[in-house]
Amino acid sequence: MSSKDHEDAPKVSRLEVDENAQHEAEEVLREHDTSSRFRTNLGLWAWVVGGLSVALTVFHLYTGITGSRTSLVQGAIHLGGATSLIFLLYPAGKRVERRNGKAGIPWWDAVLAFVGLGVNLYIVLRYSHLTSNLVQIMGFDTIDYVVATLGIVLTLEATRRCVGVPIVLIALAAIGYSTVIVGQTWQDYAVSTYFTARSGIFGTPIQVSSTFIFLFLLFAVVLIRTNIGQLFNDLAFRLTGRFTGGPAKAAVAASGLQGMISGSSVANTVASGSFTIPLMKRAGFKPSFAGAAEATASTGGQLMPPIMGAAAFIMAEYTGIPYNQIIVIAIIPAALYFLGAFLSVHFEAKRDRITGIPSSALPPWRSLLARLDLLLPLVVIVFMMLSGFSPARAALWGIAVAFALSFLRRSTRLSLIGIVQTLEAGARTALPVIAACATAGIVAGTVTGTGLGGRLGNTVIDLAQGNFLLVLLMTMIVCLILGMGLPTTANYVVTATVAAPILVNNFDVPMIAAHMFVFFFGILADVTPPVCLAAYAGSGIAGSNPLKTGVTALRLAIAGFLVPFVFVLEPSLLLEGTIGELIPALTTVILGMTALSAGMAGYLVGPATRAERILLAVAGVMMVYPSIPVSAAGLALAVAVVIVQLLRRRGSDSDSGAEPAAAV
Repeated sequence: MSSKDHEDAPKVSRLEVDENAQHEAEEVLREHDTSSRFRTNLGLWAWVVGGLSVALTVFHLYTGITGSRTSLVQGAIHLGGATSLIFLLYPAGKRVERRNGKAGIPWWDAVLAFVGLGVNLYIVLRYSHLTSNLVQIMGFDTIDYVVATLGIVLTLEATRRCVGVPIVLIALAAIGYSTVIVGQTWQDYAVSTYFTARSGIFGTPIQVSSTFIFLFLLFAVVLIRTNIGQLFNDLAFRLTGRFTGGPAKAAVAASGLQGMISGSSVANTVASGSFTIPLMKRAGFKPSFAGAAEATASTGGQLMPPIMGAAAFIMAEYTGIPYNQIIVIAIIPAALYFLGAFLSVHFEAKRDRITGIPSSALPPWRSLLARLDLLLPLVVIVFMMLSGFSPARAALWGIAVAFALSFLRRSTRLSLIGIVQTLEAGARTALPVIAACATAGIVAGTVTGTGLGGRLGNTVIDLAQGNFLLVLLMTMIVCLILGMGLPTTANYVVTATVAAPILVNNFDVPMIAAHMFVFFFGILADVTPPVCLAAYAGSGIAGSNPLKTGVTALRLAIAGFLVPFVFVLEPSLLLEGTIGELIPALTTVILGMTALSAGMAGYLVGPATRAERILLAVAGVMMVYPSIPVSAAGLALAVAVVIVQLLRRRGSDSDSGAEPAAAV
């Protein structure tokens, strides 16, 4: 770079994100993320919300230390506290809130909050009655049916307010299937859905949410209070910022790191993108590319261990595989996804001749080393989980260590008010996850209890005429459709109950491979048009066309779309085999992703013609297929394109009299 380039290079500083930019980011988040549309002017009700939030967090800390209550009681307190807070914090709709226009909370939402808490406390107070043998013989009381009906209706409405309409529509379809198609009476359906811990609202998702997920979300809140997100950003820019397309590569790396503690693709896109997207634009990337790159990386953050968007805990329950094994199994697939994003960014930057950021503009190593202690809570929590401690115990220790570290710096030191605010933030962060898990439990209970999953599987197999690759392709499409607009936990619950059995029961796909397959594609719905919420959020920050940003995000993530197919066809990538099987599989996958990314970008060792782009894409797909002859043929195609491009560039250099440039 010339001296002028150095002068014009973007500086990496959080000071650049001024108050106006932060306000714009918040508006984008509220537009695209339903969970961010909460009331901000509570008036005196803020004391009620704060008290309930702190009480809910303290309850989970207490049960995390002393042990959980019975599943139904633990889940009822968990959901009851969340439901009451949701009605106090989230309006019924934008128009209703505008008409009200006053500080505080409308009386009807206060009543709904009271009733939402009451129907759940009914379970706690009447637990002995609801689970007694006498009820099984004599049946439930009228009041039981009324409470169950109110509980289901209020759960769906709370979910609509803070999660969105898609998951509620899926749940209503499940209810309709059980009562209209199967013919179950509403009374039987209501009590089985609301008063049992085996399935329904208080099934596995809410059980996991009430014991593990809440504590990990609180852990993430405490980490944010210690500014670990800024450390991730600075570390990513220091490591990757000076290379070709540095700002975009740093955005990918930072989002991958932040994904370890983040639970939302959209929120991660806005939080990181408010800083990285303007930086990418100033470096020379098109607005649509800048928004798409951040969305692609932030979506991949949901695949990153140890949190995996809070879905890893539910996956452990569904598959029977210990959580500490799942987070190890997930490392290679997540790494391959981010490698695909890096490759896509690299070739795009090479094609457009976008250089990196000069070292003088990057965060200094001394500053990074001085803050490395902020990583200690993550180290502690991963070490404890790999050592066999329960996730709840590991989360508690992580919270304790992060809390202690906050006192080492004036900027993160928590006052008494700060501690209370942290406890309140922990509960408020968990509300969308709790609601999503409760409603997803309705869907899961219907699919497993009525045999719907088997019927859907048979339908898919019939349409594909038993062809395994076609079944995988159709299962991918099902997951992308089901995952549209759903948060990570609900996304996984729905796809795992609807789509995973298709692969496990009919083709003997290993359990973990089937569940990782549907988990991947459910998450990738966030960058798959037409409903690609993360990409739309990125376009809001970038000021670009939303649909164009979505298509660009899909193109950048396309190499990652190959990963699930590969680990189903070659389970060694999920550590289901020997090292001798793993290394060749990894090699062909990486080569194939490189060729496919280059083909999509139109650049390998030089600009690619349309024919070369097609050949590279075909070669990439062939190389990832676990067959030596097919992979060898794909490699030969890619090598042929490389030779043609090198010869063309040499001829061009000779004609111009210039020295041949080194291939990068």
